[in-house]
Amino acid sequence: MLDNLTQRLAKVVKTMRGEARLTESNTTEMLREVRLALLEADVALPAVREFIAKVKEKALGEEVIGSLTPGQALVGVVQRELASLMGADLGPEASQLSFATQPPAIILMAGLQGAGKTTTVGKLAKYLRENKKKKVLTVSADVYRPAAIGQLETVTGQAGADFFPTQTTDKPVDIALAALDYAKKHHHEVLIVDTAGRLGIDQAMMDEIRAVHAALNPIETLFVVDAMLGQDAINTAKAFSDALPLTGIVLTKLDGDSRGGAALSVRHITGKPIKFAGVAEKLDGLEAFDPARMANRILGMGDILALVEEARKGVDVAAAEGLANKIKGGGKFDLNDFKAQLSQMKKMGGLSGLLDKLPAQMQQAAGNANMDQAEKNVRRMEGIINSMTPAERAKPELIKAARKRRIATGAGVQVQEVNRMLSQFEQMQSMMKKLKGGGMMKMMRNMKGMLPGMR
Repeated sequence: MLDNLTQRLAKVVKTMRGEARLTESNTTEMLREVRLALLEADVALPAVREFIAKVKEKALGEEVIGSLTPGQALVGVVQRELASLMGADLGPEASQLSFATQPPAIILMAGLQGAGKTTTVGKLAKYLRENKKKKVLTVSADVYRPAAIGQLETVTGQAGADFFPTQTTDKPVDIALAALDYAKKHHHEVLIVDTAGRLGIDQAMMDEIRAVHAALNPIETLFVVDAMLGQDAINTAKAFSDALPLTGIVLTKLDGDSRGGAALSVRHITGKPIKFAGVAEKLDGLEAFDPARMANRILGMGDILALVEEARKGVDVAAAEGLANKIKGGGKFDLNDFKAQLSQMKKMGGLSGLLDKLPAQMQQAAGNANMDQAEKNVRRMEGIINSMTPAERAKPELIKAARKRRIATGAGVQVQEVNRMLSQFEQMQSMMKKLKGGGMMKMMRNMKGMLPGMR
């Protein structure tokens, strides 16, 4: 996302070496690059103008201290203003959902058709159920789109939440009130209402969603917008903001090939905080939005906190400690352990998911590695291990030529692939040997210090 801006700012840092301070001339030159990058990223022109003006005002005359170059000093100013543009100036509480109401807390989802509202409802239900420990009920008030109700029922079931069934012959306001009554009687803490979308803004749509809003009086009214809309997102956001008292925004498809301008435009146009970002198609692909961290990622600084959170969610602590105890006790790292490590990496978003959150310098250090091919290789290694017998996984030294041929046939690969996987396993095994004598436990203690909640 916004790779072009990242590259242009890196260029700015390089060209500013040797300058003693940020002056009007060199700042103007650098901000020209930033302005072009923002416009190419489909950021709204009013947002670009205001952003550039603020950066220029705060950058001029700023002392270049310590080991910072003027280019790096400017990037610092840009980072702060980017975070502010995306809502950091509203304070950390603004991006949090409010539950300060008599249960159930009602969340109304609004947006155009195709923005990803229904899938987002499922993702949000899963997020609230797992992270906030809420009992969630979902309902579809979309009586126009074929299969909309069935789609929501499916994703709600996958999210582990409850679903209120409706018919396309029902009226949206009646559906909403019936679902609210059901939620109260069955002690649900949150009711998420999926409303109908259209291919474009029309009066009937706005009248209908206003009527649903008036009937429910939700504590949260979230505008779901497709990050790939570009400049169109601005008009859509303004229309919904004028029609409804929005409380927040959910950006979807940030993992796509969008240029990311919606992330910087919508908050500026509506004045409302971005509360969530859809970063993957899977139901766990919804992140609470943090403006400062998103600014860091845009500027190529990475998002190490997100990596830590992925690790906390993905790492099986009991399994990791079991492996630590095994190695400490003199046990051998075998192919079962190797497969478990591959599985843990996949749970943390795979190689591409991890690389995306690293700083730009570390991404560049990875060279032009083909992440798709790397992911494919991981799956192939798992397939090879699955083709082995339990005895072979526990004692890899048993795997000689005849066994390699059988394993290769079972996995549908060449014998060379089996040899390559065993070579990688031996490298990992060698590393594990070095962690004997308390080294592994020391590593685990360090991990506990990094990951809150690990005991």
